[in-house]
Amino acid sequence: MNNTEKEIQNKPSKTLINVDKLNLYYGAFQALTNISMDIYANRITALIGPSGCGKSTFLRTLNRMNDLEDNTKITGEVKLESTDIYHGMDAISLRKRVGMVFQQPNPFPKSVYENVAYGPRINGIRNKAKLDEIVEKSLRQAAIWDELKDRLHKSALGLSGGQQQRLCIARTLAVEPQVILMDEPTSALDPISTSRIEDLALELKKDFTIVIVTHNMQQASRISDNTAFFLLGKLVEYNVTETLFSVPQDKRTEDYITGRFG
Repeated sequence: MNNTEKEIQNKPSKTLINVDKLNLYYGAFQALTNISMDIYANRITALIGPSGCGKSTFLRTLNRMNDLEDNTKITGEVKLESTDIYHGMDAISLRKRVGMVFQQPNPFPKSVYENVAYGPRINGIRNKAKLDEIVEKSLRQAAIWDELKDRLHKSALGLSGGQQQRLCIARTLAVEPQVILMDEPTSALDPISTSRIEDLALELKKDFTIVIVTHNMQQASRISDNTAFFLLGKLVEYNVTETLFSVPQDKRTEDYITGRFG
């Protein structure tokens, strides 16, 4: 990394999402306890921690996916550009601005084209030329246009796992979100596909803000700007990735990243 790149990376970024004293309950069980953190624009924020520590639950609070669970109660605030997403914004509007890519690729049983055009159509775009433009742009942004441009009208289910995941990223990009949430997006993929998704994330952060849950510590250290370590539903430590991995402030963080537990 040259000096200019370091300056850009270290340059302060604006807070896009502010989380303040967030608690989440499933019935009587408290899954998240008093989480407060800022997520910065055009940065990749990694969420790490052992299975069941709350990182995926936290990720889902950022676009209200937990609303779909029964008996869920949330206290505290999550603000997207100063608007409280639980009290000042409806879930549909929020999910246009905060998209999600899941652990298992989940393309619709439709053509490649229809997968990408689905969101824009839902949002009222009917013009064929405009949809063609969105589909091409989104597939290019997801670094898969060259592979799929001759297969646009074939089923997405015929693609490889890595291609399906990049198609799902393109489908998310098609509605032009500000934030992309990724819940272990490479855990079902081979090393080559994983590397492509990582390279893609690094490219996408120029235009989008990315929050990624990963079990892969090397992945977090390779691609993220900031890392949050969760344990038992609590945020133990949150810092610039390089600092968190090289000089962790909490013994529990050190134990986890050095493989002593988890």
